[in-house]
Amino acid sequence: QVQLVESGGGLVQPGGSLRLSCAASGNILRFNSMGWYRQAPGKQRDVVAVITSGGSTIYADSVKGRFAISRDNAKNTVFLQMNSLKPEDTAVYYCNAHRIWGDDWGQGTQVTVSS
Repeated sequence: QVQLVESGGGLVQPGGSLRLSCAASGNILRFNSMGWYRQAPGKQRDVVAVITSGGSTIYADSVKGRFAISRDNAKNTVFLQMNSLKPEDTAVYYCNAHRIWGDDWGQGTQVTVSS
């Protein structure tokens, strides 16, 4: 089982930016993909962005053009750059590591967008 530790969440005003980091305990290229999911109060956990082992990226329609997922293979870290944040982006953001036989999750980091 891999350990995933998220950081970078916080309170930001609408239109602001945050950068989330997810540090993995091992080589992230061994995963089929890594991604960011979010869960708002009373709602299901939804995918935000995914980066495959080959480097392809996938985004939820609601964040396209505003968020960018990237990784630093040498540091075994995945990032989520979030720009032009909106109140509806408020949620707990979770890092995910996916393999064909299962998923590992981080503990989550709170992002609150409010004036």
